[in-house]
Formats: sequence, C-alpha cells, structure tokens
Amino acid sequence: MASLRPRPAVMTLTERAASRVREIVDDADKPIVGVRVGVKKGGCAGMEYTLAPVETPNPADDVVTGHGATVYVDPKAVLFLFGSVMDFETTKLRWGFTFQNPNEVSSCGCGESVMLKPAEVPAG
Repeated sequence: MASLRPRPAVMTLTERAASRVREIVDDADKPIVGVRVGVKKGGCAGMEYTLAPVETPNPADDVVTGHGATVYVDPKAVLFLFGSVMDFETTKLRWGFTFQNPNEVSSCGCGESVMLKPAEVPAG
C-alpha cells in the first residue's frame, strides 16, 4: 500500500502574525480557537482578504499552525492563498495583517484590495 505524501501547507505564518492571532484568541469576548482567512469579491481591484474569529472549526477548512497559533483557511480561498505568507505589520500610518501572495496579479493604490489568480498547484 503506497503511503500518501503530506499535503503542503496552504500558507505560512510569520512570528508577528502568529503573535497577533494568539492575542486575538486570548482577548476574545467568547472562546475562540483561531481565525479564519478567506477572500471575497470587493474593493477597486476585485478581491479582499477576510478574517473572522473561529468558535467551531469547519471540517472542510485547511488548518495552518505556526508559532503557537492556528489559522483556518476557507476552502473557497485555498487556490487564491496557496503559497502565501501571512504577516502582521505596524507602521506610522496603519497596522494589520498583510499577505505576501504569489497569486496576486495587482493591488489597488490604497492597499485594501487585490486581484488574484488561482494557484497552479504542482501535481503529485
């Protein structure tokens, strides 16, 4: 019987992103187990990243763990997020999660929305 290779992680988390996810989980009003990342249509470039607290995981979600944090990836977003790095940055003008996404075709000037293409996942 052939053994199955483990699936590669959809995305990875930096230590800063994981630290912020842990803070969100610890500071939540209701018990949550992590955050769910997804994408939706919107913004001037066509798509926006979404984040939502997760009380009960969806079995269809991909689970990404790193640096003590858990992020759930909406199954509809997997091909748009494959190979991404989720980070958290603070600058003089803004703070928030950022995504280094190889599937990003372009982004709008304000940085709030992106144009994404589905990833080309290698076979086998």
